[in-house]
Amino acid sequence: MSAVPLHLVTHPVALDALAELRHKATRPAAFRAAAQRISTVVATEALRDLPSEAGEVMTPLGPAPAYRLMNNLVLAPVLRAGLGMLEAVLALVPGARIGHIGLRRDEETAEASRYYARLPEPLAGCSVIVLDPMLATGGSATAALDLIKAAGARDVRLLCLVAAPEGVAALERAHPDVPVYTPAVDSHLNERKFIVPGLGDFGDRLYGTE
Repeated sequence: MSAVPLHLVTHPVALDALAELRHKATRPAAFRAAAQRISTVVATEALRDLPSEAGEVMTPLGPAPAYRLMNNLVLAPVLRAGLGMLEAVLALVPGARIGHIGLRRDEETAEASRYYARLPEPLAGCSVIVLDPMLATGGSATAALDLIKAAGARDVRLLCLVAAPEGVAALERAHPDVPVYTPAVDSHLNERKFIVPGLGDFGDRLYGTE
C-alpha cells in the first residue's frame, strides 16, 4: 500500500482561519468568511504546479512575457459542504468548469450514497480539484474520486480543511495517487464518525442549520 501524497498547508492565514472555524461560538456569517479565507490559501498551494502556456501581452509601454493557465481545470465540490469552498477557489481560477457531486452520509452506517452527479465532459486531460471540507471516514472522498476517475480524469487533487487519520488511511487504500491538501490532520473519529477535535458539522455551521 502506497502512502497518499499528503500536503499540510501551514500558512499562518490558513491556521488563523481554521481557529475561527473550530471555535464553537463562531456564527454562520463569520464561519462562511473564514471558510473563504482558508480555502483561498489551501487552493493556492494545491494549484502551485498547474500547467500554463507561455505567451506575450502588450502593456501600455510595450510587450511583456506572460503565462496563462491552460483551460483544462475542473472544480468538483461535494455537496453540500463543498460549496462553502467553491467561491474562493473559483476566484483564483475563474475560467474553470464546475461539476457537482451529491453524496449523502447514512447517519447509522456512515456510508456515503450518491444522489446527484453532473460533471463537465470530457474529463480526460483535465486537472480536477475535488472540494470536500471534512475528510472523516474517507467514504465521500473515495466515492467522489471513483466517479471522477471513471469519467476519465487522471490528474486529480483533493482539498479539505480538516482530516482524520482514518480518512487519510482510506484514501491510501483506494486512491494512493491522489494528493491531499489540508491544514490539519486531527486526532481520531468518535463513535458517530465525527472528527475529533474537528469543528462540528461543516455544512450545518456554514448554512446555520444546526
